[in-house]
Amino acid sequence: MKKLKNEKELLKKAIHFGMNYAQKRGVAQFEATDSHDDKVEYIYRLLVHDKVMQPLAGDQENLPNIRHKLAIWMAKQLGEI
Repeated sequence: MKKLKNEKELLKKAIHFGMNYAQKRGVAQFEATDSHDDKVEYIYRLLVHDKVMQPLAGDQENLPNIRHKLAIWMAKQLGEI
């Protein structure tokens, strides 16, 4: 898995976008006490459920891969890839 040069920044943008997306759909209300990892996983599963992004293979579904997948997806949305 090739790391993106600005992966952390892309992940932050993906989380921000995902939180807004979930709240506008009315399916989630995020709290300040929610962990970063929980937000990442929830956003990934929501986007996969809504068929906004392709899911990872079952044996590759772990937190580092989910973070990377969200960063790649955000880069595509911003036209950086």
